[in-house]
Amino acid sequence: MTSPEPSFEHIVRLTDRHGTFEHADHIAPRREHGYCTDDMARLLVVTSRSPSGGDDVDALRALALRFVIGAQGRSGGCRNRMSRDGRWHGPSVTDDCWGRSLWGLGTAAARARSLSTRERSMAAFERGAEARSPWRRATAFAALGAAEVLTAVPDHGPALALMSDAADSIGRRDPDPTWPWPEPRLTYANAVLPEAMIAAGTALARPALARDGLKLLGWLLDRETRGDHLSVTPVGGAGPGDRAPSFDQQPIEVAAMADACRRAALVDDSRRWSEGLSRAVRWFLGDNDAGAPMWDPRSGGGYDGLRRDGPNLNQGTESTLALISTLQHARSLPTRPLSDVRS
Repeated sequence: MTSPEPSFEHIVRLTDRHGTFEHADHIAPRREHGYCTDDMARLLVVTSRSPSGGDDVDALRALALRFVIGAQGRSGGCRNRMSRDGRWHGPSVTDDCWGRSLWGLGTAAARARSLSTRERSMAAFERGAEARSPWRRATAFAALGAAEVLTAVPDHGPALALMSDAADSIGRRDPDPTWPWPEPRLTYANAVLPEAMIAAGTALARPALARDGLKLLGWLLDRETRGDHLSVTPVGGAGPGDRAPSFDQQPIEVAAMADACRRAALVDDSRRWSEGLSRAVRWFLGDNDAGAPMWDPRSGGGYDGLRRDGPNLNQGTESTLALISTLQHARSLPTRPLSDVRS
């Protein structure tokens, strides 16, 4: 698969000494909206994945780690909002920002080249992993962080405990064959749920759970494919009676599908997962319901949403990191799976 090289140029443009600004007006940061832990955790994930590094990537990783650790409360929850002057706002919670922070910390603990970065990330992961969330997606994001830790330390107690609890809460115990999704409607970053099931089933040696995750991901991929391109769930969600195409479509949904297909390809040799990842890349390049590129090759930024008439041309942090993450996976997809959950 030929794809552009992931670029952090636009992220650097949106970043100052406190963090990476959440929103942009085209390519210019909207400083008045400040920063959020959700984005800085995503930044920690993609910079920790970056194989070659470089001064900019190293600096972004260090900043993201400092931000995520600073967001963390004593009980393991975290705050999600920081104002432009560096002041934290709001309580510590176990919402998505908690789950994504554990995803970022677990990725850095397993993959960062610096020993000190790995140690600091692991300590913060262990503190956060003491908490639990009532929210299915937050738990799924946290499970992805636990899966990263377990690749480095297979007997890591807090990661195993978190993964075990996640395995029992993410899926649906009595699936409806006409609507197998574990929620009444698809909402956002949907593919993280089957991805977490695959990760948990693999890490905990529960092949039935991994198979259920693959089956659910296949259902979602089929539903979010129209013809030969992705037509993903829009920002307002979708239920059993809704039909594609619908808008606005968000890059985070495409990136979640790329994440999940990448993980599925590690454990199952079906070509549908590499094709799903290819479709995610092509969605950014213009093979989508509007036939419009969803990134700016000059800036390296990702556009904020796909409308019926084309892209929202603002290039915010979430959308740009979704682009970077998807392109990273396209360049790292293995030629054959590491294991096979069907056995």
